Amino acid sequence: MIVSIFYLCRIVGEMEEFSEKACIFCEIVGGRAPSHKIYEDDLTLCILDINPLSRGQALVIPKRHVPWWHELSREENASLFQVAKIVAEKMMHSLQPDFVCMYARGRRIPHTHIFLVPTYSGDVLDRFFNALELFQESPQKLAALSEARSMEETANLMRKSGMEPVQGEQS
Repeated sequence: MIVSIFYLCRIVGEMEEFSEKACIFCEIVGGRAPSHKIYEDDLTLCILDINPLSRGQALVIPKRHVPWWHELSREENASLFQVAKIVAEKMMHSLQPDFVCMYARGRRIPHTHIFLVPTYSGDVLDRFFNALELFQESPQKLAALSEARSMEETANLMRKSGMEPVQGEQS
């Protein structure tokens, strides 16, 4: 069993090394891959996203390879969110969106990154989050439809509709 644990640790270590070598964000930070840099400090870099949902969408990334933002050091975390704030203010001034949407991911590219998306009323992200909020509210609304009072009101409304059954059908 001890041999298996040591072997597993070695494999996991190799996977971590591999992921850093294969990480596009590490390549960008190291200057080995192109990007459109917007802003940087000693610990954090902000670049334009190559797959934007709106003009000016940016990614804020730590310079050190860390999969999840909550695994960053306090200094890195402070820098990450300070750079996000600075770039969001730049977006508000230059692009004049209604607001800047911020969210963090890391699933597809296991290197912490914060998305900053200039958002305008009715754009694709605004519509997406409006739909998501409606989806979140749906269970309560759907549950209310099956309550006895609601069911009786609906049945009465339909009974009183004044429509006659189609010939050959029974009510």
